[in-house]
Amino acid sequence: MTKNFIYTVLLSLVNLLFPLLSFPYASHVLGPEGIGSVQMAISFAQYFALFAALGIPIYGITEIARHKNHPENLSKAFSELTIIFFVASWILFLVYLIIIFTVPFFQSHLRLYVLSGALVVCSFTYTDWFFSGLEAFKSITLRSVVVKILALLLLYGCVQSKLDFEPYLLIVLFSILGNQLLSFGMSLRITRLQFKQLQFKKHVKPLFFLFSTTLAASIYTMLDTVLLGFLANDHSVGLYTASIKLVKLTIPIVTAMGVILIPSITRFFQEQATQKIQDLITTSFQFLIFFAIPVSAALALLAPECILVFSGKEFTDAIPVMRILAMLPILIGFGHFYCFQILLPAGKTQYIFYAVLAGVVTCLLLNLLLVPHWKSVGAAVANVATECVVTAGYIYYMRRFFIPRLQWQYGWHALAGCLIFIPIIYGIRAYNFLPLITLLLSAILCSIAFFAIQWWIFRHHFLLNFMQPLKDWLLRKKNILPDEY
Repeated sequence: MTKNFIYTVLLSLVNLLFPLLSFPYASHVLGPEGIGSVQMAISFAQYFALFAALGIPIYGITEIARHKNHPENLSKAFSELTIIFFVASWILFLVYLIIIFTVPFFQSHLRLYVLSGALVVCSFTYTDWFFSGLEAFKSITLRSVVVKILALLLLYGCVQSKLDFEPYLLIVLFSILGNQLLSFGMSLRITRLQFKQLQFKKHVKPLFFLFSTTLAASIYTMLDTVLLGFLANDHSVGLYTASIKLVKLTIPIVTAMGVILIPSITRFFQEQATQKIQDLITTSFQFLIFFAIPVSAALALLAPECILVFSGKEFTDAIPVMRILAMLPILIGFGHFYCFQILLPAGKTQYIFYAVLAGVVTCLLLNLLLVPHWKSVGAAVANVATECVVTAGYIYYMRRFFIPRLQWQYGWHALAGCLIFIPIIYGIRAYNFLPLITLLLSAILCSIAFFAIQWWIFRHHFLLNFMQPLKDWLLRKKNILPDEY
């Protein structure tokens, strides 16, 4: 598990660094309107790609995990889900084309929407769910690193002025589709795609609930940008995008432990190994608490520096938006914990749907009420409120069949450790450094202080337990410990 965790954290760091190195450059060159128009096209196409997936990226992990030790069943499961994905992709692509060519709203940037359609028609090539089910996180990580480095080089070389929003769009498409096409090709080298003796019917019910959940969840995870574009303007979309991108960069780090545990927890639920489930959940919960709370606190306190460094002075109106959205690492982290580590492995997909449906109602009502008057700030409030409702729903339904033993004292320890951030950050600001210097110094000193408090004062057991296998691995590399240790 330690190696998988290391690769998952590395992937999270790459996914964190890529936007940090690309988005600030693009936002400075293109401005709010340019970024807003490209992001609107990408978000709209991703919305259709999300529908085409039918919940397979989630459901597929558990299916592959069940059959990973049986090559014939593995091939059949992969083939069945890939064919379903392919058919759905083309159907949704045709719907997408009809909409963008007939609705007047899209005509001003029609070429951007046509190019973005590649995300829909090629969505079936996304097979990271296959590699996650096999727990092949090394493959996912290395592939992503290569594609993102190439995309970054293309960005710096091709985007030079405000008129280069189309090259920027093509580079974003490459960063997404390049990875997917590589993934699809590599999956066909591991298993074969077959077309005989396939059983599609058994996937209908779980995919129906997961598709319904995906459809509903997309309203508050992706449609927030689309609604903002319709109800406000491209400038508001640009401000909201600058904030939400920075905040959501941290989400993969917060959920990293949960991602690698899904296959194992799924098997343990099948075996009804309650104690093993509890042990894994305890580790994941401690990891979540340890990272989510300080990340949210740092994002809220350092919002001015983050916006100025990564987006520029034109985006200063996004500072209050980012401070509101800073709650998302905690809320999404807990939602991911209850949903993907308990409800989904236990096969309770209908409960996930019910919780998300409550979030949809909240999202639509609050966006319609708040966005026309408060624009990007209203969208941020609606987003946070929706995540609160969804996470509460997960907890409610989880307690119907499983009540995990969670060590909430770690939450108070993390909150206490975050208090030191306030004097550190405001003390550094008093010297009037450049925003980048303030941000770097604050991040480094706050991280050191937080880790020191957890280590020396609270003796955080998660940190101690996690460091031991990493220490043993390093010692084996130096031949200090035998391999069988």
